[in-house]
Amino acid sequence: MNAILQWLVSMAVLTELVAICLGNRELSAFAGGIFVAAFLIGAGRLQGYARMLLVLSLAVLGGLTAFGSLGTGQLVKAASDAAFYSAFLGSLGMMQCLVRRFEVLRRIHDVLLGGRPGWLYPKYALVSCGIASVLSFGMMNLLCGSLSETLRERGITGESRLQWLRSVLISALRGFALVPLVAPTSVAVAILTRELPQLSWSLLLPFGVIAALLLVSVGWVLERHRFRQVSSERMALESWPAGTGRLVLLILVVFAVMAALVASTGLKVSVAAMLAVPSVTLLYMLGQEWRLVPVLREGAEQVWTMNNEMAIFAASAILGVALSGVIPADALAGLLQSGSGVFLLAVVGMLMMPMFSMIGVIPITVLSVQAGLLPDLVAGGMNPLPVAVALVIGFSLAMMLSPFGPSVMLLSRFGQVSRWVVAFRWNGRFVLIAVPLLLVLTALVAWLAPTVA
Repeated sequence: MNAILQWLVSMAVLTELVAICLGNRELSAFAGGIFVAAFLIGAGRLQGYARMLLVLSLAVLGGLTAFGSLGTGQLVKAASDAAFYSAFLGSLGMMQCLVRRFEVLRRIHDVLLGGRPGWLYPKYALVSCGIASVLSFGMMNLLCGSLSETLRERGITGESRLQWLRSVLISALRGFALVPLVAPTSVAVAILTRELPQLSWSLLLPFGVIAALLLVSVGWVLERHRFRQVSSERMALESWPAGTGRLVLLILVVFAVMAALVASTGLKVSVAAMLAVPSVTLLYMLGQEWRLVPVLREGAEQVWTMNNEMAIFAASAILGVALSGVIPADALAGLLQSGSGVFLLAVVGMLMMPMFSMIGVIPITVLSVQAGLLPDLVAGGMNPLPVAVALVIGFSLAMMLSPFGPSVMLLSRFGQVSRWVVAFRWNGRFVLIAVPLLLVLTALVAWLAPTVA
């Protein structure tokens, strides 16, 4: 059964990619149906949260449809969005197949811990962000898993082990949380640009970079002393591990293919990433193995390892379409009449995600509902840029504060530390300091937006 589900989900990813290339919403909805069917058939293999969210979203969708609140068009959109979000994660996760093929990734902590201790926090955060832009959740698997192995091999235990975990993994988590702000491969960017075609990653990027630099600076001030002990216990490398140059070249090829697709077809950058990453990965694997079936089998197995995250993404998409479809289009229109209305919407949208994430509602679920409301507001004359910038900032904060989010749960599992400790004790003060600075940035965006939109 497991093998059947692997191929079924992989077929759904491929169907969605074809639907994107053809611009066919009905085929995309069919792919969404395949995803949902696979997740329901394999519900027993899903974690409790993913299973509960999937059942809840389908119940809400079915109930609203039965009462006549949702039409056929909204059902098609729900299925299409579910396919897009699931395929987005599944296609980008294919890069994880490369991790086991490069020694530099297995020894990444020895590489990153080189240099002056004072620079280690920003180095870890920025490199983690760069890796996560390609590997998505695979970055957390890579850094958490390789650190756990490193600590076991070197017999680092007790207080010293906790210091390693606190320093290295929290900076990696915060680096991962920068992805929505700066990376074209972020699901937050994909959701917003899908709902609002007038938005683009390049339009959001300058403000996202400023927000990212603010977050890195706050973390640097708070954590710069903690890395000194960790640095003293590292194992120095005499040279770069084998395969480093080949890995860098491969990643450059991925981004070159993405750029070519955007330039030649006009696709969004996030969509180009969905096409480029699995294509380049499979071609590289085929060039190494020269056997098609084993390569495809490994790819299908890798996609299925993300079944929990894909089920959560699909359920969030369905729930977002269902709930936004029953909220009156003019419910928030009155705020647009005041000069501070857009700023107020931006602030509420930003803070909603971390607040809901702390009680178990993951940010993609909240963002899906929020994004579904934006087209009507934009049609009423709202400039989408300030709200969109605020939402990607809120998404970033929520990734650090959600004890139920995939990234925090991965860190907790590999580090054997309570996810409540990770989310609140390790990140609480950091977020409390960062939020006022980010609110000032949001106010500036709202003030400057008419000149840059």
